[in-house]
Amino acid sequence: MSKMTEEERMAYEEQKRLQEEEMKKKKEDMLTQFLKDKLAKEERATKYNLNKLNHQWRNIMREAKSKELRKEIEILSQTFERIVDRKDATIKSLAKDLQEAEEQYAMALRSHLQAVDSLFDIQEERLDKLQMDYEEELAIIQEEFDSERALMIEQNGIEMNDIADIMFAMDQNFQDRENDARADYESLCDEIKNKDMEEKHGIRMTLLDKIDSLWKQFDQALKAYLSSTQSRKNEFEDYKRRDDHAAQEIDSQMRRINKLWDNISQLKSKMAANAKECEERNKQLKEEREKMLAHFQDLKAQMNKLRERERDKLTKMTLESNGAMKELKRQNEKVTVILKLAEMCRKLETEEEKVLPFYASSLTQEEQEDVQTAMLEPGYEPLAQTMHEYSSLENFWKRFNKVFLDKLALDKEKMGLVQENQQLRTLLKQYLDGISVNDEIISQVNPLFIVNNKTNVKLNVPVTDPRVQRPVAQTIQKENFVTNVWLRR
Repeated sequence: MSKMTEEERMAYEEQKRLQEEEMKKKKEDMLTQFLKDKLAKEERATKYNLNKLNHQWRNIMREAKSKELRKEIEILSQTFERIVDRKDATIKSLAKDLQEAEEQYAMALRSHLQAVDSLFDIQEERLDKLQMDYEEELAIIQEEFDSERALMIEQNGIEMNDIADIMFAMDQNFQDRENDARADYESLCDEIKNKDMEEKHGIRMTLLDKIDSLWKQFDQALKAYLSSTQSRKNEFEDYKRRDDHAAQEIDSQMRRINKLWDNISQLKSKMAANAKECEERNKQLKEEREKMLAHFQDLKAQMNKLRERERDKLTKMTLESNGAMKELKRQNEKVTVILKLAEMCRKLETEEEKVLPFYASSLTQEEQEDVQTAMLEPGYEPLAQTMHEYSSLENFWKRFNKVFLDKLALDKEKMGLVQENQQLRTLLKQYLDGISVNDEIISQVNPLFIVNNKTNVKLNVPVTDPRVQRPVAQTIQKENFVTNVWLRR
């Protein structure tokens, strides 16, 4: 190591560090694979145990449900027989009422048919009378119509002849007027045509004279202009040829100059671009090298963090799976205990509780509808929303409240009995102290020491006290809970 140069020592340390990282990575991979295999094995075992528990749970529920259904079927069969008997009696009474109604209907139908027959006879007599009256009136109206029709035809013939004479006279008059108007129109057209031809010939001659004079003036003006502008025209053509030649030379020289300037600018821009491109390329290469190094370090750090995170997740998942298995086992035991208790409670239920497992509500129909409407409305508070999620347990809570109220009543009765027992013990002790004679009893208040039929002992519980009387049953009803409680009267 001492003979190595700085670069060799750095290369050696880098190689050693890479070997250590590779060994560490192999160990992590082996641990990860071991934990994954263990997790898969635990998942298979969990799945198998869950299926087994579900199978046993189904068998237990099936047996319990079959027993409940048999008992319910017996109760329902008895209820159904009672309902069938009641329905048979109702059907018999309804059949009797129906028979009586059919007899009444037959009597009413016979009377209705008799009334309809009498109405038919009256209607036929009325129709015959109306038919005779109609025929008589029809004959009278027909005679009047024929006489009026002959009179109207005669008057129509006379009026038609008069109209024909009038039409012939009007046609003759109209024909004469039409011939006179046509002759006047033709003569007027001939006069207008002749007059128009004469005016057209005069205007044409006048225009021809004016055109000849104007053409002569135009020729004279053209000859004078040409003679005066001939020399200037020649000079203009000479100058124009010279200008065209000079313009061509200037154009060729300008194109050459522009071409040289373009070449110079291209060379300058090419040189600047090459220099700038080389500088940018070198700078870009340096930046890319630095970025690659930084990215390599970031990826390496991220990979190490990811490995640590995955290892923590795997460890946490293993611990949670063990906890879940323990929790499932505990829940299974709890469910088994609950089922046993439910079976025991089912055996101890009375016939009334089996038929009517829920208490009868003391609310009216309107109050029950208001409660149902309030239950269906969605809640805005978190507690109300949670209550809506557990609304399906309403029947369970009813039975639970009923049992809980019975338990409270029994506890109250027990407390009363304990107090009564304590009072009886106190009375017994006083009685025993009264019949005993010793120094301690004589020194204390004694019930046997009586003067003038009075004693100095104050009894704690008189005979007329209701707490020492015989217990009787009393019904307590509070809101939706109804039960029987033994109280002292």
